[in-house]
Amino acid sequence: MKRIFLIAFLLISASTFSQTLKFKVLGQKDTTVHLVRYFGKGLYYADTAELKNGFVQFDGKKQKAGILGLYIPGKNVLEFIYNEEPEVYIETVVSNIMGQAKVKKSEENKIFLDYARFIGTERAKAKTLNENANKLSKDSDEYKKLVAQVNETTEGVKAYQTNIVEKHSDKFVGRLVKMSMDIEIPEAPTDEDGNILDSTFRFKYYRAHFFDNIDFTDDRLVRTPVFHNKLKSYFDKSMMIQHWDTIIKYAFNLCDQFNPKSEMFQYCVSWITSNYEKSKIMGMDKVFVHMAQRYYCAYGEDGEPKAFWMPKDKLKTLCEKASEQKNLVMGAVPPNLILRDTSDVKWKDFYSLKSDYTILYFWDPECGHCKKITPKLQTLYEKKFRERNIEIFAVGKAVGEDFDKWKSFIKKNNLEFINVAVTDRLYSAAMDKSNNQSKLMELLGTTTMESLNYQKTYDIFATPKMWVLNDKKEIIAKSLTISQLEDLMDRLQDKSDLEKIFPPEEEPEDEKIH
Repeated sequence: MKRIFLIAFLLISASTFSQTLKFKVLGQKDTTVHLVRYFGKGLYYADTAELKNGFVQFDGKKQKAGILGLYIPGKNVLEFIYNEEPEVYIETVVSNIMGQAKVKKSEENKIFLDYARFIGTERAKAKTLNENANKLSKDSDEYKKLVAQVNETTEGVKAYQTNIVEKHSDKFVGRLVKMSMDIEIPEAPTDEDGNILDSTFRFKYYRAHFFDNIDFTDDRLVRTPVFHNKLKSYFDKSMMIQHWDTIIKYAFNLCDQFNPKSEMFQYCVSWITSNYEKSKIMGMDKVFVHMAQRYYCAYGEDGEPKAFWMPKDKLKTLCEKASEQKNLVMGAVPPNLILRDTSDVKWKDFYSLKSDYTILYFWDPECGHCKKITPKLQTLYEKKFRERNIEIFAVGKAVGEDFDKWKSFIKKNNLEFINVAVTDRLYSAAMDKSNNQSKLMELLGTTTMESLNYQKTYDIFATPKMWVLNDKKEIIAKSLTISQLEDLMDRLQDKSDLEKIFPPEEEPEDEKIH
């Protein structure tokens, strides 16, 4: 009797803790299907199974809570909420996998799919109303009527969302809907006469409270595309000035709020770092460097790297890159270069220059792009820069056969600005292994290893490359075209009205100096 009772109890326990994901897809032939999961905006394979006679089942215990999807190759994804319910069972039709989905079991998904359909319908309605309104005069009664209908639709969506949040605050779907909602912004404070005290109050309040509807302790939320969209919007140009120091400030403020062992922390740090590492906006590499130093190349209280998700070899490579670039970002003072000029005797360095601005330029006499850009720099130097105390410190490639080509190009194009290089003789002396490298030691009494290894020091793996420095030798610009350089220097010296030697409209799109 006791044995029978024990077996029955075990069977009840097993069924209680089982978590199954079942789907019936009408009209679909037998095939291999996939379960996919979100991590931010990314969709990843989570499991694979065979769909037979229109039916397929997955083990929910293998999955984390969030938004998952049933993916049939060549078809759309059937998205659904998974919150570790004992059973999720959804039926649908292959011709309209999301639109005709019917939830047979799962309280979360009954709410979620109804919400998804409602939002889709209201969004389409609002789009049509807006398109029709844009064709009309803003003074017309019809325009005002359509705008009122758009506002009514918006208020209807808000009411629907609020109802879900209030009734289902204990469910994941309630938190998901709340995250997608904008915060309520109070009216700006006024003085006794009703005048607004701060015209930017509402914007600043919105930005300061942007994430109020998101529980940063709930990692389920980051396993949805909604969280990514909120994060992306926060760093968009409509929310903050696209300046590296501004981005860094708000990125640090945000990431420091997360549990450093959470997926929220992982996603935010990863996305911000990667996004600005790849950014085409000048100077945004500074965001990458500072994010790397603060979150990837630092250690937590447990003595382990904060970037717990990164393999050690990739983490080492990333940190080496950040270390090499930390002195090459906006506002930094780059390492001095002490090299020989074309005489192969005299030493020149740019720290000693008393110029108001210094253009640090790296080039190769055999580089096709350099052959176009370098003479244009000479034209700017001759006609504008020299008399305005703007110096060009050009570092050329001059080892081996390139030494004579370097000197020949300088002479042929009458390059009058400062030209230096690791000359062939200098290179040979530095590489001389005889006599315990006494020649290298002697050189280091005059120059530096950073100068002799300038390609590594300045990350020169392609030419031409340029940095613009102020009188304190701080980097103020980089990666400019010739016309952008001319315009920048004219503006910095209050000479914007001067006729341009190289107008932007005459400049090919690919002539940026990296």
